[in-house]
Order: sequence, then structure tokens, then C-alpha cells
Amino acid sequence: MSSETNSAPSPTTGADAIDVAIASGNDFDGTPIPKAKLDLYEQVMGLEAGRQRSGVSNTMRSRIVRIGVKHIGQEELDKMLVAADFAPLKEKEIAFYYGAK
Repeated sequence: MSSETNSAPSPTTGADAIDVAIASGNDFDGTPIPKAKLDLYEQVMGLEAGRQRSGVSNTMRSRIVRIGVKHIGQEELDKMLVAADFAPLKEKEIAFYYGAK
């Protein structure tokens, strides 16, 4: 019997890829994530899990902005937010995400 496992490599794309890697305790390249990093992550995520939410729409907008800025230009993202009946980009978001790099 072979000593190889039947598990396929974990995908590195998609919204859940990071969560899957963290749960396994291994980075995408197969190296173990140091215990101190995992412990701190779990501590902070535990705090976040207990935080009162302000509403689904606010959280959706926040995620759209935080992730959208990585893929979509400022003007286009702003138009998309307004078209979907979200608030347009705020000046502080523009400065933080699209400011000088």
C-alpha cells in the first residue's frame, strides 16, 4: 500500500481558500502556520465573533469596498455602489484605498 494520501492540494482561489488553509494549519505551499500566528488569529476572530453587527447592508457595503478596491477603479466602483443603492465612496475610503502608494 502506498504512503501517499488521496487528498488533492487545496485551492488557492475563492473566498474560502484562506479559511480552509487556516483550519488546516498549513499555508498554501504546505508549510505549517506558526502556532503563535494561529493563536493570535483565533483570539482576534473570537473577539470579532462577539461584536454586535450594525446591519447586513452596512457589512455588505464594507466588504464590497474592501475587496472591490483591489479589482475595480475608483470611479467605476463608486458608480456601481450608487447604482446598487449603496452610499458612494467616502472621502476617507478614497484616501485610504486609492491614495498615493
